[in-house]
Amino acid sequence: MSAVKLEEHLFEPIIARYKEDYGDLDLLRRHVVDFFSLHPKVMKCVHSVKSRLKDPDHLKDKIIRKWDELDPITPDNLLEKINDLAGVRVLLLYQEQFSAIKEAIDFRVSRREWFLMEPPKAYTWDPEAQSFFETLGYTVDKKESFYTSVHYLIKQYEDSPVCCEIQVRTLFEEIWGEVDHKINYPEKTTDAACRDQILVLAKLIGAGSRLVDSIFSSHAIANRSSNNEGVDS
Repeated sequence: MSAVKLEEHLFEPIIARYKEDYGDLDLLRRHVVDFFSLHPKVMKCVHSVKSRLKDPDHLKDKIIRKWDELDPITPDNLLEKINDLAGVRVLLLYQEQFSAIKEAIDFRVSRREWFLMEPPKAYTWDPEAQSFFETLGYTVDKKESFYTSVHYLIKQYEDSPVCCEIQVRTLFEEIWGEVDHKINYPEKTTDAACRDQILVLAKLIGAGSRLVDSIFSSHAIANRSSNNEGVDS
């Protein structure tokens, strides 16, 4: 089925259903944003929070990309088939802060305040980042696209069809993601120079991330030494 025919026959009722669920999706989005922005256990290690509800035009693009004649997307299964209608992005300064974010989310899940639709997953291309995420217990999916982020799919109620995708990444990784999104979304660039430059950028991002980790590690060591000197004196 062509994209034009697909739009004529299916987009209108699917978008109409999305608009029906818009309020519930927005309530969950705001709930997640408030947790990362205001909760004292996590706000101290969060640099900033971004969020959105998927634009209807972008939803159309995604339906086309995910279309399967044998298992089509319909108004009734939209929330099941497309899990990022509500999205929250949590930005950190450095890698070690992932540990605090994971602990906070695990705690909410253990208290049944949030429910995971599936186990969280870390995406990366960098072997050092892969090792770090594995020490935290994440399943790691190595990405050829040089994308790095941790993804959660959460619901506020166990039997709710409404979910929110949480992406956690550092500011360095956000820079790469924004550049890549402009160049490769919704269609990947065919320009070889752009592909090579995005690869170089990914490697610079990896080096920059490790430098920032080292800076904060040195700062923590210096603070501990200073505090110990104060106690000794």
